Order: sequence, then structure tokens, then C-alpha cells
Amino acid sequence: MAVASGIAAHSISLTAFGLDSLIELASSSVLIWRLSSELRFGHAASMAAERIARRVAGGLLFALAAYVVAAAGWSLWRSEGQVFSWPGLVVAILAMPVMGLLARHKLALADRLGSAALRADAAESLACLWLSGAVAIGLAAQLVFGFWWVDAVTSLAIVWFLVKEGCEAWGTEKEE
Repeated sequence: MAVASGIAAHSISLTAFGLDSLIELASSSVLIWRLSSELRFGHAASMAAERIARRVAGGLLFALAAYVVAAAGWSLWRSEGQVFSWPGLVVAILAMPVMGLLARHKLALADRLGSAALRADAAESLACLWLSGAVAIGLAAQLVFGFWWVDAVTSLAIVWFLVKEGCEAWGTEKEE
């Protein structure tokens, strides 16, 4: 729904929010595979799966950051902004507490299990939280002030987080 609403509204942040939800599903699927490997083959055999899961999560965060930068740059270059979207605003507002709670529980479990892959997956949930906040701020500003550029600027605000978490997930070589 968020991707369709984002495309219809020409909203970078709303489309990125929807894409991040799809990325989070992919990351969670890889994480389930990683944890299943440990259950089936033992802790030592799961380290290769841990490394792959970390790299996939990191790569997905980099891909999302690249999309946001490219789409925001294109929007600013063409001086084109979003169209207000009530469904997008509602989804973004509802997602914030859910993603915050999910991320907090994933981080706590990652610490208990010592899993960098689960921590990277939690970063996906945090990215979704930040993106939903950026979407809500951008859409509210669009509604109130009519600024065409606000969506591109608010979407760029989370790129630092995506890259930081992507680097951490990708580059963590410490074996648990």
C-alpha cells in the first residue's frame, strides 16, 4: 500500500518507506534461514549463514540509501514534489510505534543471542521507523505549507542512518 501510495503521490519518502517494508521482509526471511541453519547444523556451521545474513541486510540498506539519494536528487533537479496522500500519512503514523517496538525487541534478542545478523535486521526496523517519521513530517509540511521540495529533503535526512547501519552490518567481521 505504501509503495502504491508513494508512486501515486510522487513521494520519494513514502515510496522508500514502502520499499523498506519489502526489504525488511527479505531481511527477515534471510534471518530465519540463518537461525534455522543454527538449529539444524549447530552453532559452528551457522557462522557462514550469519556472515551471509549480515551482508544481505547491509546490502539491502545500501540499496535503499542509493534509491533515496537518486530519487531525491532527481526530484530536486526537476523541481517536482509530491502530491499529498492521506493513506500515506495514516500508514506512516501507524507504522511508527509498531516499528519502534519491533526494533527494540529485535535489538534485545540480538544482544542475548550475540547475532550481528539480527542486529542488522533490527536496523531495518529502525530504518522503517525513521522513514515513517520522515514521511509523516513531509506529508504534513506538504499539506500545511505546500512546499514542493519537502519530500526530497525529508527523505535525504535518513540516508546517514541507512549508510551507517549498512556499513556496520556489512563490515562486522567479529564472529559470535
